[in-house]
Amino acid sequence: MAFHCTLGSRRYHFDDLRTLLARASPARSGDYLAGIGAASNEERVAAQSALAELPLAHFLNEAVVPYEDDEVTRLIIDTHDRQAFAAVAHLTVGDFRNWLLALDDPAVMVALRAGLTPEMVAAVSKLMRVQDLICVARKCRVETAFRNRIGLPGRFSTRLQPNHPTDDLAGIAASIVDGLLYGSGDAVIGINPAGDNLQTVIRLNRLLDDILTRFEIPTQGCVLAHVSTTLEAIGRGAPVDLCFQSIAGTEAANRGFGIDLELLAQARAATLGLGRGSVGHNVMYFETGQGSALSANAHHGVDQQTLEARAYGVARAFDPLLVNTVVGFIGPEYLYDGKQIARAALEDHFCGKLLGLPMGCDICYTNHAEADQDDMDALLTQFAVAGGTFIMGVPGADDIMLNYQSTSFHDALYVREVLGLRPAPEFEQWLLAQGIFDASGRLQTGELPPAALAGKLALAGGRS
Repeated sequence: MAFHCTLGSRRYHFDDLRTLLARASPARSGDYLAGIGAASNEERVAAQSALAELPLAHFLNEAVVPYEDDEVTRLIIDTHDRQAFAAVAHLTVGDFRNWLLALDDPAVMVALRAGLTPEMVAAVSKLMRVQDLICVARKCRVETAFRNRIGLPGRFSTRLQPNHPTDDLAGIAASIVDGLLYGSGDAVIGINPAGDNLQTVIRLNRLLDDILTRFEIPTQGCVLAHVSTTLEAIGRGAPVDLCFQSIAGTEAANRGFGIDLELLAQARAATLGLGRGSVGHNVMYFETGQGSALSANAHHGVDQQTLEARAYGVARAFDPLLVNTVVGFIGPEYLYDGKQIARAALEDHFCGKLLGLPMGCDICYTNHAEADQDDMDALLTQFAVAGGTFIMGVPGADDIMLNYQSTSFHDALYVREVLGLRPAPEFEQWLLAQGIFDASGRLQTGELPPAALAGKLALAGGRS
């Protein structure tokens, strides 16, 4: 179906829905790399005007990636809940924006989730200013649980990321100690292995299990290996808490990651079967990023932000504990500068939360991007105000294995300080019991009782 909009004396034509969505997207380098971005700001406004008039129901009749060619499209369409959709079925995309901004009952949003498709939420995000994205996302509450409860009101969590370029256990343990003593790690202690070697993955899982068990730390560990490696590790008796995988918004892009929906279902079942959760059973951890499908030449001419939302359609099907948009990691070819990175992060958070996902953000950039730590500080504050679930905690904000810039343990302390937020409740109680935090939720200073804990943790890491 073609779409039209007249601005002044000029009439704009958009061949189909995917073209309309691409032209309506705020400017980003990846869409220009793909040759699908708006040719001018005027064309972008024309596309946004046409999109605002489009009925939400149209998204159920025209797929941006053909149903017969793509299992992600089939998943989205086949699991759509028309009864839940009925509440907004009469609205256009523009009306839906206004409806979301006016809504003040979070329970209504919860009831609506299953009735929304990723393409619907991507479309409405394109009509929103940054403050709109923040305002609506802040109203969405998503709670998940494994050994602690994540996403509760007034809480802000972190992934402790203790990566090491040679997967040295002592080096990783030292970073874990550092992060714990700053109150980091309640979302997950997640290690990116330098390689996908099975024996290394098993050793890293045992290290995490030893530390968490010995010191009764109410959080979860994860080794971010490929899902097939994690499955094999489970088969060999590895103590796996969470199963990780990078995912994308098309079947072809997921094939590039070496996965399909059936493999994800097998991994979730195997991880659930270990029964390691104590307060909940969300066992999947997914990471995504705008541009992943384009970088795999698997984008089908669809803009990168819409495809990112479709990745959330995949994640939603597997009831994850955590979903993390690694927003600036792929590089400036896809998000050129700090402004594009910030806009993308807030779009991702908005879309994921609207679909019912526990959204975190790796607030990050590569060293060849037109961005710096001031840009990340601004995004960090916006993301936290928007009700983000978790961020990364990287020693010094500099990941020496993945070679990119992220957020530090201190950044989480800043957010909790200025917005009055606390870690997950079970983890907070552990921090209080160890003397790491005081009764007001602030980091202890001076002569710290945790010195003895640090020594014990370091020894634990050395023995694993």
